[in-house]
Amino acid sequence: MSEAPPPLSGRVAIVTGVSRRAGIGYAVAERLLALGARVFAHSWTPHDARMPWGADPLGIDGVIDALRAGGDVEHMEADFADPTAPGRVIDAARERFGHVDVLIANHARSGHGTLAETSAAELDAFLHENVRATVLLVQAFAAQHDGRPGGRIVLMTSGQHLGPMAAEVAYAISKGAIHQATATLADALAGRGITLNTVNPGPTDTGYASPAAHAAVTAQMPQGRWGEPRDAARLIGWLCTDDAAWITGQVISSEGGFRRAE
Repeated sequence: MSEAPPPLSGRVAIVTGVSRRAGIGYAVAERLLALGARVFAHSWTPHDARMPWGADPLGIDGVIDALRAGGDVEHMEADFADPTAPGRVIDAARERFGHVDVLIANHARSGHGTLAETSAAELDAFLHENVRATVLLVQAFAAQHDGRPGGRIVLMTSGQHLGPMAAEVAYAISKGAIHQATATLADALAGRGITLNTVNPGPTDTGYASPAAHAAVTAQMPQGRWGEPRDAARLIGWLCTDDAAWITGQVISSEGGFRRAE
């Protein structure tokens, strides 16, 4: 008796924000490959290079080569500050694989800034890259989807709806927009058999926190650890399977019981 094929066998997934092996995007791509999907990975490494955590030591070619050990992977760099970039990513994935079944919009512009420090240019940058690009990705994905079963979209938000993020005002506002857009976008796609959900992965150890911040958050985690990228990847991978076909329009917090400071 032959074994059943993997849950996502024959399906093609785009994962944005795949630039560092320590990141959620990498873990998601790895998980989808393990579930049988072919993966089109997007990255924009100049963003990481200018952030405190820096780019992956292997460089983006090394990151993609590591993913290819698990299956069929194509890659494209694109700056989502450019409004044409989301459509180009979708088009490139379809040209390479013939169709796209799954979109994981994991990319994010990150950065700190209080209300007093936030400028018009910063607000525009966060909204363009985190909100506009995500909506345009969803739009372009939907336009190319041919109605085959298994249409899945997963967006990413943060914990801004569960507590204030006063040191990350522009970021929190942009992620709040994704949270609020979830039900509307899901409704627009429901009649076409495409589900759309959003995940809040909670504090995830991707190397961005200072030692003091890492210790402070660990003290608020009942399980005594931060979330790991693979924690988010397991949930996102499941949402892409047929087992999750009846779930759409939901914002799911997966935080390990994170106890926010009062």
